[in-house]
Amino acid sequence: MRSRISSKGQITVPVEVREKLGLKPGTPVVFELREGAAILKKGTGPVHPVDLVYGIAPYIESTDELLDAMRGPVPEDLRRKKTRR
Repeated sequence: MRSRISSKGQITVPVEVREKLGLKPGTPVVFELREGAAILKKGTGPVHPVDLVYGIAPYIESTDELLDAMRGPVPEDLRRKKTRR
């Protein structure tokens, strides 16, 4: 498979490569330099710790109920009143 570098330094990744690696628009990639060659690999961005556990725990209570259980209920006069927009 062949491609050319544009005047802006861009390159088109052949469709076969994109499909094989699962590359979609916005997918990060990594270039590795090895003895006169450049290797393109599907990259991964930095992983946020929350992303590792997101969706694991089932939520049975509302956020307000969960916070009340963790730190005690908020006195009624300090609660925000819900308003419709």
